[in-house]
Amino acid sequence: MDRIRVLIADDHPLFREGLHGLLDSLADTEVVGEATTGAEAIRDAKTLQPDVILMDIKMPGINGIEATRQIVAASPHISILMVTMLEDDESVFAAMRAGARGYVLKGANQAEMLRAIRAVASGEAIFGPGIARRVLGFFAAARPSVPSRVFPELSERETELLALIAQGRTNQEIAEHLGLTLKTVRNHVSNIFSKLQVVDRAQAVLRAREAGLGYGKTEGRPGD
Repeated sequence: MDRIRVLIADDHPLFREGLHGLLDSLADTEVVGEATTGAEAIRDAKTLQPDVILMDIKMPGINGIEATRQIVAASPHISILMVTMLEDDESVFAAMRAGARGYVLKGANQAEMLRAIRAVASGEAIFGPGIARRVLGFFAAARPSVPSRVFPELSERETELLALIAQGRTNQEIAEHLGLTLKTVRNHVSNIFSKLQVVDRAQAVLRAREAGLGYGKTEGRPGD
């Protein structure tokens, strides 16, 4: 299995060193670089092309949210996980709008951090437990009435799959749930992304939840 190549972007040396040591001690992750400013993160993302960037929000110069926006625009295949002490709604939703695929607090334990890194590396959207409750609460409070066909461009089967994606289910879980082959599920997911004009699972989840789909699971991150 290829190792997950990680870039750490944080201006606190002790935090960087701790993460660096943890990730280098594991068989499936490796740190390919460290950045101490938003500008360095943008530069290193372009030159190093990591799989995952662990991005702090408050950094000198360009902040982590703007750096995320620029990196995702230039390299949408790079997954960005916000790792910060900020848990206010404004920061959380600004990061999501910028293209971050996950959001965890610096107080997260090692297991939560590693789970988040592996999740975003595989294309999932993930949030720490406290952040997940905040996100789900926001969408639940703003939940509109759902018409019978939320996305008329999707077939009934595709709408059903989208709801399962919004619950955080993997392709394998969806295949088992619906009695489909994994290849069929992948084809449906690809068609959904194309019709909704989204580039990844995280954006599909946001579109679905804004429309009121996928409220069947609520613990931890959406889909756990």
